[in-house]
Amino acid sequence: MRSALESLLAEGLIWRKQGKGTFAGQPPDKTQLLAAEIVGETNLVEVMKARLCVEPVLAAMAARHALPSDIDRMRNLAQRILQAGDSDSIELWDGALHRLIARTAKNKPLLTAFSMIDEIRGNPDWRGVRQKARSMRSLQDRHAEHVEIINRIEAGDAAGAEAAMRKHLTTLADNLSRILTPEGGPK
Repeated sequence: MRSALESLLAEGLIWRKQGKGTFAGQPPDKTQLLAAEIVGETNLVEVMKARLCVEPVLAAMAARHALPSDIDRMRNLAQRILQAGDSDSIELWDGALHRLIARTAKNKPLLTAFSMIDEIRGNPDWRGVRQKARSMRSLQDRHAEHVEIINRIEAGDAAGAEAAMRKHLTTLADNLSRILTPEGGPK
């Protein structure tokens, strides 16, 4: 049990507070309150544009700072996404992978921007839209994209990691755009 908890802690899926206990998810973040306010004032397209501004740069920075243990955890998370049996698990592992890349970049201001975007991205309505865009084929495609990002980070190829993350997010944005109708999807 202790080993399992340590693994979940290392992957950013749980957090601990001395004297309080162990909790699922990420520790409370000041960005959560701001994100909660913004979620009703933005839309999926704006969030994807923000992700495209922030996450490719984080991937490039991660390529400069990643340790072998970071790469091992990234590969483990990418595999878990592929093996997940339900949408909630896919979202859990995918979010954990993107958060690990963001943390590995070692840039607090960009990590804060990412955290706010990630919090908005976690909106249940938006998760439902992403679920509609998902198929076995798309999961395999996303897995290949994740592996390419990780390979570039491992190689220390900042430009390649940035390009791979940009391609991954652009593909995701295109897939989401295809399923949204003018009046459909979260606002």
